[in-house]
Amino acid sequence: MTQLPTVSGKNLLRKKVTFPRDFAGDINLVFVPFQRWHQDQVDSWVPFVEKIASTLPTFDYYEFPTLERMNRMSQMFLNEGMRAGIPNEGTRGRTVTLYLNKRPFRQALSIPDESETTLLLFDRQGRELWRTTGAFSEEKGAELETAVNAYPKDSSAIGK
Repeated sequence: MTQLPTVSGKNLLRKKVTFPRDFAGDINLVFVPFQRWHQDQVDSWVPFVEKIASTLPTFDYYEFPTLERMNRMSQMFLNEGMRAGIPNEGTRGRTVTLYLNKRPFRQALSIPDESETTLLLFDRQGRELWRTTGAFSEEKGAELETAVNAYPKDSSAIGK
């Protein structure tokens, strides 16, 4: 299992965040889409993930669209375009576009390529607990639920 490298960006509410430090949950699901068309894969998971989030207050989720580094003007243009397309404040708050050198980031997370969205479940410290790729399926959803339920519910029992 891997460790999330420290990454920073601005969410679509324009707030600067750094992960894993700013994870809100004791367990956190991160969608890592690399291509615009990956949004359909992310969207296929959202109803299922929102159901988990609504019943488990220690769970949160994020979307990290991952792009190569670019100048600030290009970043602002892309972020504002995404912001305009996402009216929901909760979704804006959990969407953090990462502008970085993708290859080292993928290597750190053992993501072999950019062919599908990668989903990673992390604890608050950024340690990987589970992973999958692609669109939602009942089987993948059951695997995620198993991983979430295997995590201790009393986070005070875990060293922070």
